[in-house]
Amino acid sequence: MTVCSALTPVLHKPTKISRIVLAGGSGQVGTLLARHFHTRGDDVCVLSRTAFSAPWRVVAWGGEHPGPGVGQLEGADVVVNLAGRSVNCRYYDANRREILGSRVHSTRVLSKAIQSLSQPPAVWLNASTATIYRHSLDRAMDEETGELGGEEQGIPGEWRFSIDVARRWEEAFFDADTSRTRKVALRGAMTMSPDRGGIFDMLSGLVRKGFGGQSGSGKQFVSWIHERDFARALDFLIGHEDLQGVNVASPNPLPNVEFMRILRGAWGVKFGFAASDWMLGVGAFFLRTETELILKSRRVVPGQLSKSGFHFEFPYWTDAAKDLVNRARMLRD
Repeated sequence: MTVCSALTPVLHKPTKISRIVLAGGSGQVGTLLARHFHTRGDDVCVLSRTAFSAPWRVVAWGGEHPGPGVGQLEGADVVVNLAGRSVNCRYYDANRREILGSRVHSTRVLSKAIQSLSQPPAVWLNASTATIYRHSLDRAMDEETGELGGEEQGIPGEWRFSIDVARRWEEAFFDADTSRTRKVALRGAMTMSPDRGGIFDMLSGLVRKGFGGQSGSGKQFVSWIHERDFARALDFLIGHEDLQGVNVASPNPLPNVEFMRILRGAWGVKFGFAASDWMLGVGAFFLRTETELILKSRRVVPGQLSKSGFHFEFPYWTDAAKDLVNRARMLRD
């Protein structure tokens, strides 16, 4: 997908309160975005399958059908769709159907709702995934020259499934006829935040218990982004036109062995047991997840954001890990 990027690099706090709707915004990423927008004074509404108490409005929405929740889209400035069943599970047939259906159906439901509105949102940001690119050890994947995956020889079937989900997710998004609403697909890397239950929390737990060594060969690249840069990148995309498919990731992915070494250093842990492929396979079976989340090399870089003038506060993992560890310690105290 070719994306134009002749944009003015301007970052600023909005001069007016914006109405922002987060569909499927009850997870880790949705919560950090809701907190970001709410803190700066925006009117935030989260559409969620389950009701919960929050400083912002929470409205019930199942994702499979329009329901009353999509009425919140009328007159909204921005909608961010994060809906989708977690991929942190075994890829059994039933789970595969839920993973694919929850993403494609929610996107189609939102598109039909937006088409019916008198005042549709100006911008629709839809989650996608950096997993859409091929397993890459040889070079970085940006939006202009990156190679989509699925055709490689010798990759596990589970990896092909994830790529197929990503492709069909984006097809449902871009096929939608919402001419009055600008659309941006977010090919996101792992978003790192100190919040409990997230990927950083999980990896930190392994490090503190002495299991934070390399995974498999350790050569596979890890693409990541600090939570503050993730939220700021969305601000940037909301305020800039002509971007359609954007890699939301740090400009400096690094091999798993280096990624874990730096994380151990941030925690002050000198050693971590390494895990071979077969050990990861056994562990993934008992934890009811897939080794793809650890062993696939995601060497993804933010070509469009960088060309458009976006400035990362945390471009390097060393600085990001130190910040996240310090904040994680404060949350634990």
